[in-house]
Amino acid sequence: NDTRELIVFILEQYGAQVTAASSGAEALSVLPQSEADILLSDIGMPEMDGYMLIRQIRAMPSKQVREICAIALTAYAGESDRQQVLLAGFAEHISKPVEPEQLANAIVNLVKRDRD
Repeated sequence: NDTRELIVFILEQYGAQVTAASSGAEALSVLPQSEADILLSDIGMPEMDGYMLIRQIRAMPSKQVREICAIALTAYAGESDRQQVLLAGFAEHISKPVEPEQLANAIVNLVKRDRD
């Protein structure tokens, strides 16, 4: 989709290596083989939404996968939406449309926090 392609483009402009998945199921199959530092997930995906995805990731046997830092992207920007995202297991909540600098800063901050 256009949003996914735009985010991949933005992140690659900042020098990130990006693996894109077109669905939650694809993300679950790709993630264990990747060495990803961050997971970006839209909350509003068909079939498996971002909440279902993060619950399945947090239950995976691999500690590296289970504890990946995750950022939720959502059109819902209210405080109750933010709390729901954080309680589900995401470390950060970014509302759409995504601002490139905000996304890059959130990723850098999460990677730094994870390594401390």
